[in-house]
Amino acid sequence: MAKAPTDPEKMSRRRQFVETYRMAKKTDPRLGLLLVVAFLVAAAVGFAVFWFLPGGGVIGLVIAIVGAILFGSLAALIVFGRRAQKAAYGQMEGQPGAAAAALRMLKRGWRTDPAVAFTKQQDVVHRVVGPPGIVLIGEGNPNRVRQLLAGERRKHERVVSDAPVHEIVCGNGEGEVPLPKLARHVQKLGRSVKPAEMTDILNRLKALDANRSAIPMPKGPVPTSMKGMRGNMRGR
Repeated sequence: MAKAPTDPEKMSRRRQFVETYRMAKKTDPRLGLLLVVAFLVAAAVGFAVFWFLPGGGVIGLVIAIVGAILFGSLAALIVFGRRAQKAAYGQMEGQPGAAAAALRMLKRGWRTDPAVAFTKQQDVVHRVVGPPGIVLIGEGNPNRVRQLLAGERRKHERVVSDAPVHEIVCGNGEGEVPLPKLARHVQKLGRSVKPAEMTDILNRLKALDANRSAIPMPKGPVPTSMKGMRGNMRGR
């Protein structure tokens, strides 16, 4: 009997690093070599910087070695985070529900509701409520998704008329936002809603969602550890 995957939130920090490295290594075979090179180059720079500081002797050597380790570790973590993020998005690209997984990278202060609207062809609209207001993100066939987004926009504006409603199509076509840039694009939409107003918006949206049909997130090889990897990608 197959063993169910462990929830990333229940993993230790070390286990999260290991699992993230294994995932990234599958699509980036040179990852280990790149990490070693990044560590050595940055360590050499760090050693040189601290070695030429005023001082010298044994204490100066110890400080230089510590500085080299710190510089090297930081560089390796930065490289690891970027390559792991690229690998994760590469695995998600083109998979149903990929946008919902990418939106889990948003920090606190954002409420994400996956698949608030959908079609039989697996076109879906996800919703994010945050400082910019209401953000509707569609993924799937561009033509069908835009129609679905327009319908959802009208529904949301009737329920929450005083909050901005943004529409985003996730994809690689013209006027669309690529998956790797989705979370950052959402964060850059500005600040139009205060925290107290968000609570009121969420309460109003409950009435809208109460009349919807439930839909499970599409199954497939979409990584479920994005939220657990968020700290790893930032070197924390």
